[in-house]
Amino acid sequence: MERAEEMGLERTLSIEPPPGNAPQASESSMSLRSKISELMTLALETYRKKSIFFWIQLTISSSFMLSAFPASSILSRLYYNNGGKSKWIISWVAVAGWPLTAIFLTPIYIFGNRSPSPLTLKLFLSYILLGFLSAADNLMYAWAYAYLPASTASLLAATSLAFSALFGYLIVKNQINLSSLNAIILITAGAAIIALDSDSDRYPGISNSQYTLGFIWDILGSALHGLIFALSELLFVKILGRRSFHVVLEQQVMVSFCAFVFTTIGVAVNRDFHEMKMEAKSFKTGQISYYVVLVWSAITFQLGVLGGTAVLFLASTLLAGVLNAVRVPITSIAAVIFLHDPMGGFKILSLILTVWGFGSYIVGHITLGKVS
Repeated sequence: MERAEEMGLERTLSIEPPPGNAPQASESSMSLRSKISELMTLALETYRKKSIFFWIQLTISSSFMLSAFPASSILSRLYYNNGGKSKWIISWVAVAGWPLTAIFLTPIYIFGNRSPSPLTLKLFLSYILLGFLSAADNLMYAWAYAYLPASTASLLAATSLAFSALFGYLIVKNQINLSSLNAIILITAGAAIIALDSDSDRYPGISNSQYTLGFIWDILGSALHGLIFALSELLFVKILGRRSFHVVLEQQVMVSFCAFVFTTIGVAVNRDFHEMKMEAKSFKTGQISYYVVLVWSAITFQLGVLGGTAVLFLASTLLAGVLNAVRVPITSIAAVIFLHDPMGGFKILSLILTVWGFGSYIVGHITLGKVS
């Protein structure tokens, strides 16, 4: 299939406008129709090579990525907008839904004739390390959402792609070409533009120091997220040595569980479980609404993780990157609609640069794939 796609792309790119200086509107129109026809033919061939069950799975997984992650971001900001104050609780909620992923593993073991991967000491220690880093990462993002608009936090979190490429190059020895480097520069520029426009991008009651703190924690969380991604890839390459769906789910369950344990300890030491009752009573939209926000935050985050995992397995990291790029503007637009986030010219420019950076990264990924 990949060879067919490459041949189709080569045929598409080989169509050139005829020479000469005379008006060529009809020839250009036919050339465009030919390109569209070939792309449609290639898409149809790709569709026919996969079962309808595959496309249903891919559609559901993609929908989870594009809806669950933005919803989780909106709910996190909604928690703070309505009187929530604890960063530990939001970071705890992000991993409290780990049993959902475990539930998806059960039928794979029962009906898929699969057995759990052997838990060696090295693998166990790797899960603990990744769990600890994930707990710290969630806490950093919780601090970011406490002081930043959801649209801004989402745009800054997109810098994790740049850090993933950088750490992937340093740790896993992944290649970086000019397109990937261009993506890093564009996304970094987008984050810098937001920093320059901090005065108009702030909720009432948020001080300069708090906004700056949220900005820093968001960037640090994105850097740590990139490191976690690279270490997870190293885990598959060096220890697990195979990439199948149930192994990916096992890794996600164990890392989330370890992060849940670390975060639960943090919440208990900070006495935030006791504070949850106080927060629920003083929540602006009511006590029931408080728990609804937290429960759905946990569910949507895990559904997003499941969707991303399934897309990686069913399709490729390329499609996951495309969907990740698409969900950035979805989150920003949803935040403007539901939370009335400020959306000035600088933030729009940052959004354009971020999406452009993702697109450049995708082009670079395609090029590397052809070379390999």
